[in-house]
Order: sequence, then C-alpha cells, then structure tokens
Amino acid sequence: MSRTVAFIGLGHMGGPMAANLVKAGHRVRGYDLVVTPGPGLEPAASATEAVAGADIVFSMLPAGRHVLGLYDEILPVARPGTLFVDCSTIDVSDARAVHERAVAAGMRALDAPVSGGVVGAEAATLTFMAGGGETEFAEARPLLEVMGKRAVHCGAEGAGQAAKICNNMILGVSMIAVSEAFVLAESLGLSHQALYDVASTASGQCWALSVNCPVPGPVPASPANRNYSPGFAASLMAKDLGLAANAVRDGGVHAELGLRAAELYASYAERVGAVEDFSGIVRTIRDQSREQA
Repeated sequence: MSRTVAFIGLGHMGGPMAANLVKAGHRVRGYDLVVTPGPGLEPAASATEAVAGADIVFSMLPAGRHVLGLYDEILPVARPGTLFVDCSTIDVSDARAVHERAVAAGMRALDAPVSGGVVGAEAATLTFMAGGGETEFAEARPLLEVMGKRAVHCGAEGAGQAAKICNNMILGVSMIAVSEAFVLAESLGLSHQALYDVASTASGQCWALSVNCPVPGPVPASPANRNYSPGFAASLMAKDLGLAANAVRDGGVHAELGLRAAELYASYAERVGAVEDFSGIVRTIRDQSREQA
C-alpha cells in the first residue's frame, strides 16, 4: 500500500533511505536544512510543510537535541495519530523524551536507529532496531523493510536506541581488537592474508574482520582498499561509543573495554572526523607501536 511519507534529514543516510521509499512507490516529501531532495522526492520548503498531511514521518538527524527541537516544531501541525519514526542515533533518555512529547501531542512514535552505514542505506540492506508499541512497529515495518533487510522490535520506547549502542560497543571494541591483531601479525612477520584466512574461519571471526577488514587486500570491498574513505565515519563511531559510555556510567555497569574504546575513538575522531572510516584506527595503532619500538 502506497503511503504519504515525510522524511526530515536527507544527508548521507537519510537521502538514500528516502530514495528507496520513492523507488517502492511511496510519495515522499523531503526536507533538509542543507541538502536538496533527490530525484523523485517532493521538496518541502520547511519541516512543517513536509509533515502536514503525512501518514508517517521519518527523521534522521545528528543528535537528540535536534530531534527534540524538530518535534517541538512539527508535532503541532501533524495530523492526529500520525506515526513518527526517528532513525537517528541518540541517547536512550532523549529517545524516551521524544516518545513522551509525541504521545502528549496525540501522536504515535517509534525509535528505530539503524546499522549498516551509508552502503547499507544505498543498497537498502540496513538493520532497524525499533523501540515502541507492537502496533506502531507493525505499521512501520513494511516501510522499514523497503529501506533495509531486517527490522527487529526490541521492546518499549528507547529499546531501539539501547540495542544500537550495545551493538556498536561490540563493533568498536571488535575493530580495535582486530586492528591490534593485524599490527601484531605484522611485527611477527605474518601476512595480512594469512591472518585473515585463519581468523575468518576460526574463533576470531567477526564483522569487523570479515566485512570491514581494517587492512587492504583480504576483503576488496572494505574501506581499507579506498584509503579508508567511509563507510562508517570515525566521528560517528566516536559519537555512538560516547552514548554507550554515558549509559555505562549511568547504569553503574563495569565495562572497561567499552569505556576504553570510547576514549580511543574520541581521540582518533578528533584528528580525522568524518574523513576516515572507523577502521582506519589501525593506522593509529600501527603508528603508536612504531613510536614505542
């Protein structure tokens, strides 16, 4: 069934996601402060214009404060009962506040952050992690599955964000471990290919190795073969690990590796920002190893 969709935030992730909705036959009114809506999207002059009369509203913004500010702007003009789906990655507390504001305004809401990066957004292979009511998830699911390969209902409001930061804490720690292993292999005279051939079929196998391998060669599609052009930018990994670290501290969780990964990526992202893929941290590890030699 074709829906009228508003999509707010048309950057590296939101733009391709909205385009995939258009390809599936949905009417999409798009708005972004900077980016011009792509082919097939109906450009809106403002966020409120995009939302007016929409069946469902998607947003993909940088941080919780942006989502909260957007909702303050658009909730008053939306049709009562409109479903709002925020795909941004934000604090769990912010996600819950977004839900509360939507419900108080007579709307319905899901938090549905994504995993898969720009490549996944373009190829419609994202994984969505949704938090909110089962009815709302069932309504949004056909659209989520247009933009991704899997949509998982994780629980009540905020559960999608909780799943996202836990998943990316695993990813961040894994990438550092894989990178350290490759640098160790180099020091021992073991080739990148040999380590990959063993670890990718043994107990060291993980996504950071088999899909986003941090050294050029073994996985031709990995950013390492494009001089670490993202991909998933280091700045975004630093952001997500910062959110995870906040949750770790707030929850009193003993998570030494998660907190240390957040520190390492914060330092790395200060230098490279959005210019390099998060797997480029292998070069920092290699450089620091040479300094200690």
